[in-house]
Amino acid sequence: MADLLSPAEAVKRSGFSIDTLRYYERIGLLDRIARSTGGRRQFSEDHLEWLGVLRCLRDTGMPIADMQRYAASAREGDRTLEERLALLTEHATRAQRTIDELMRQQQHLNEKIAWYQAQISIQQGDSA
Repeated sequence: MADLLSPAEAVKRSGFSIDTLRYYERIGLLDRIARSTGGRRQFSEDHLEWLGVLRCLRDTGMPIADMQRYAASAREGDRTLEERLALLTEHATRAQRTIDELMRQQQHLNEKIAWYQAQISIQQGDSA
């Protein structure tokens, strides 16, 4: 049997808090979590790999409901490949729109920064 990880080790390796791991299990994003004889969760390498997928989805702004749909679809196996592809494609499109908007906003910030730097330079030139 593969080595199982304690909750503390899963937290350390996944970067998620223990509360997040518990929440993800409760809402169905994590399943088949083994328990020790004392009832403590035990995580596998497969769980950590899946947590990497969840991290990507979460960090790119996928709503929890879509993450749940994706997880449920993944559990159904290859017959849902097209559904998962559609979910990820839609999400990638939304993520790209967000990136594009952030880049526009960053450009605006850079213009404001340049303006303030110019104003300060002018003031310092007047003071000299």
